[in-house]
Amino acid sequence: MIKIEGGVCAAKGFTANGVHCGLRKNQTKRDLSLIVSDREASAAAVYTQNLVKGAPLFVTKAHLEDGKARAVICNSGNANTCNANGIEIAEGMCALVEKYTGIPQNDVVVASTGVIGQPLSLEPIASGMESLVKGLGDHNDFAAEGIMTTDTVKKEAAVSFTLGGKKCRMGGIAKGSGMIHPNMATMLVFITCDAAIAPSLLQKALCEDIKDTFNMISVDGDTSTNDMVTVLCNGAAENPVIETENEDYAIFCEALNTVTTSLCQAIAKDGEGASKGLTCKVTGAVDKENARIIAKSVICSNLFKAAMFGSDANWGRVLCAIGYSGAKLDVNKVDVSFVSDKGSILVCQNGAGVDFSEEKAKEILLEKDITIDITLKDGDASAVAWGCDLTYDYVRINGDYRS
Repeated sequence: MIKIEGGVCAAKGFTANGVHCGLRKNQTKRDLSLIVSDREASAAAVYTQNLVKGAPLFVTKAHLEDGKARAVICNSGNANTCNANGIEIAEGMCALVEKYTGIPQNDVVVASTGVIGQPLSLEPIASGMESLVKGLGDHNDFAAEGIMTTDTVKKEAAVSFTLGGKKCRMGGIAKGSGMIHPNMATMLVFITCDAAIAPSLLQKALCEDIKDTFNMISVDGDTSTNDMVTVLCNGAAENPVIETENEDYAIFCEALNTVTTSLCQAIAKDGEGASKGLTCKVTGAVDKENARIIAKSVICSNLFKAAMFGSDANWGRVLCAIGYSGAKLDVNKVDVSFVSDKGSILVCQNGAGVDFSEEKAKEILLEKDITIDITLKDGDASAVAWGCDLTYDYVRINGDYRS
């Protein structure tokens, strides 16, 4: 498993582009992206469990009933959610892809992100389609930019790996900075791969993977209406088709996890207003589910996130979050350490405080990436969750989001 460059264009047969079509006021920012496979691809997706869903999710779900797709179109600046004509607009976006590329609209994944409840017109999207399609190429960076809203950095990852003696590549892009607390997905993630795999196994691999990746990140506790993760695998690498849960399937799942983990970390670190990325590692839990519950509870604690913003080694807030998580554990066995590039410091042992240097702890917590290491001593299960600190800027950004 080798990390490479290229994002959604790393895999054979995939091209991408992003343009400014006029949905966003800032003319320097791209707001429409397209990813295209030169052949039919197996496709899988997971969606938000929020009862209020963006129209693109319903359209995409219908288009993927046969487990196949060839293109992804996504706009930023407008979520196309809670609009009376939302389905019509989403289908219209797919029809525009068919008009300009020849790809049947039923083979198109459609997504939108931005403000909820604002009318969306097809006119600017239609006006941008010619340049969007004409510019298709090795433009992962343009596509990544076109799906951003409050993101401050583009998020991309890619790996190469071998299946059946054939070199395969997988890459992805993501957007996500606020409203990150997903159930079954996170904001918008598009992953491409040139491996050949049956649609049913691709769907299974994705559903299993998100349990330890996109369901383990939180920025602010809000689950978006438009969350979606989509994977397209077009088989251009010409590996033997993965049709059973064999060794090649395991390798494919490892590649998927490498890409999704990288994207999760990027999303968490780029949380709205964040100054630090937080990783919570839980070991020694009675089972996997309890480890996940504890890791997520700590990452979601606003009191703890605020302490991390202030570089305050207030380990009591970690214990508090563990205590109300609902997980099964013996609180009298819990150890907690804070870790960064400046070192590691034990702040709690067997559920009680220990003597430690506040100066050393402050030095460790002033770093941009902090790990909260929790040892439970109740079993062998482990889990990891990702998040960020809570800063003044989070309120500023969301206080005037629509303007």
